[in-house]
Amino acid sequence: MSQTVVITGANRGIGLALARTWKNRGDEVIAVCRQPSEGLEGLGVRIIEGIDVSRTADVQRLRAALDAARIDILCNNAGIMRSETPTAMDFASIREQLEINTLGPLQVTFALLDRMAGKGKIGLITSRMGSIEDNTSGGKYGYRISKAGLNAAGKSLAIDLKPRGIAVAILHPGYVRTDMTHHSGHIEPQEAAERLVQRLDELNLSNTGTFWHSDGSILPW
Repeated sequence: MSQTVVITGANRGIGLALARTWKNRGDEVIAVCRQPSEGLEGLGVRIIEGIDVSRTADVQRLRAALDAARIDILCNNAGIMRSETPTAMDFASIREQLEINTLGPLQVTFALLDRMAGKGKIGLITSRMGSIEDNTSGGKYGYRISKAGLNAAGKSLAIDLKPRGIAVAILHPGYVRTDMTHHSGHIEPQEAAERLVQRLDELNLSNTGTFWHSDGSILPW
């Protein structure tokens, strides 16, 4: 059965690959982005552009643009990564990452919550760099803090939304070759997207709140 999927940050990288994967299997894709790419425009999906998830006015405009659409899967993918170290600290950069990576997905989720269909699913694209236990290399303060915050928010959402029949997956895509990683990494965006879609297919109220690697393994908090 076809599902309606909303994806933020869908213009490139993992978000674009996710849009392609769901579109190719026959789902209705609503791609949300600040500015569409040529690749996204070529998919033939509905695009809602000009949306910065850190801006309340933009998120409300997204909600209005969706009108009465019922959402089966909300995939919060939009995010940024900067690099701070003890010798090159940038608190403005850290705040920007918190606004986009942590508060953005939370703001989008609550704005669209009443549009979620029964037994809806929410995917939060996070990172194992948000794992405190797994941090063995330091650095990237803003990205690590913002993703740890998103992980915490995802766990709370899983608990609070379970009575409504909505399940939440906290998802690390892997080390993916995208602009964010300067095209280094272990896997291509398409492989990561296919794995992430599989994790969301497997998501239910019994495993809601799990912190998954896209390969299916469970990650430490």
